[in-house]
Amino acid sequence: MKITIGKFDSATGTVLVTFDHEGITHRRPVNACLTENGGYDKTATAARVDDVARGVEHKIAIGLFAEPPEANAAP
Repeated sequence: MKITIGKFDSATGTVLVTFDHEGITHRRPVNACLTENGGYDKTATAARVDDVARGVEHKIAIGLFAEPPEANAAP
């Protein structure tokens, strides 16, 4: 799985993450981890994203997350 973590959004306390696996792309915000001083903790957030990625991978495997059908595909 390829994981791309976007910039920290201090207004929402999240990072936008893109998960690419087996031809499926799934994007979602993930709650960021903060330091004791309230700053963005990049290392802890990456660990949290890895946890989320396991769930995304499972959902792709069972077909819950799939690419939408082509808009012009014949029925």
